[in-house]
Amino acid sequence: MSIDRRTLIQSSSLLAAGAGAAMLGDSAEAAPRSKQPIGYPRIATEEAFITPELRKIYATLGEATWDIEDPVIMPRQTESGGQLAEDLVDFDHQRLRQMDEAGVSMHLLSLTCPGVQILRPDIAVAMARLANDQLAAAIQRHPTRYRGLAALAPQDPKAAVIEMERAINTLKLNGFIINSHTNNEYLDDKKYWPILEAAEHLDRPIYIHPRTPSVWLTQPFDVGPMAGPFWGYGTEVSVHVMRMFLAGVFDRFPKLRIVIGHLGETIPYYLWRCDWALNRGAKPGGSFSEVFRRNVAITTSGAGLYDSANASAVPALKCAIEAIGADNIMWAIDYPYVAKMKPAVDFLDQADISDQDREKIYHLNAKRIFKIT
Repeated sequence: MSIDRRTLIQSSSLLAAGAGAAMLGDSAEAAPRSKQPIGYPRIATEEAFITPELRKIYATLGEATWDIEDPVIMPRQTESGGQLAEDLVDFDHQRLRQMDEAGVSMHLLSLTCPGVQILRPDIAVAMARLANDQLAAAIQRHPTRYRGLAALAPQDPKAAVIEMERAINTLKLNGFIINSHTNNEYLDDKKYWPILEAAEHLDRPIYIHPRTPSVWLTQPFDVGPMAGPFWGYGTEVSVHVMRMFLAGVFDRFPKLRIVIGHLGETIPYYLWRCDWALNRGAKPGGSFSEVFRRNVAITTSGAGLYDSANASAVPALKCAIEAIGADNIMWAIDYPYVAKMKPAVDFLDQADISDQDREKIYHLNAKRIFKIT
């Protein structure tokens, strides 16, 4: 199924409403502050940016007559004078002000979805390299406030591996960002395994960020905002992780670390069911739940916001802690799509979890997993 231009624009508008200032928590009544101040840094681990050059390309694609399967690129990432568009390119002003006001110590920055994965391979390789250079420059300007994940062009696996090595060894970045499928293919396809091998060798995680579902999944998601963060994003990433597991990726690369957001895209809730359905038992690679706990970490991006009218995120966080352990969970905001940072701070400050788990989620796990020093 294809999405025509009218549907694309409608979906984008609905997504904008869900991801911006009206998003859960942005207009919520402020939470009471903790009686005891947090005595350690808050590191947010899924925080987006875009380069001016890529924003221009997105704007051109948005004016095209052909079908585009990523309504998230229109219109808000490219809107002239729009708040989201301006926040995405800002490293030096509004972002830092909000961080200071909310008590956020550091952003782990990554190129926004769909990144370079919708582009022709040669252009994608060049845009990824440019994005990584601009990211490294921002980190040099603000070395105590930013760390970063390198963008890749999986369309060209050989070039992607070269860029991965440069990103870690020269630019000193902390991992990699891949926006789920590339040309409707997933990382279980062996053509992409050199990328996985490089990540394991470099000992840095790959963050799999959602995008609009691939053409194989698109048809059921043509109702309202289904294709975006309402439901399609979580489905896309959870399917991606399942495919990697079933293809033997984690048997072949047992030290590979994958990170996914939004409190695990529902997978922690479903671990027992997966083990039961697969009935793998004690096979060499382990059950799905064992492999998930060993190879996958999750973040609270866009899923942990304080809201006095709806506390559903706290039970979800507790479920994740019980299902996979607090050692595998990191705090994130999903800025600037979650337009304000403070509700995410209030959420974890006030969550009814142990102080030990809170400290792990706020900073200790991020420092260990992403090698943040």
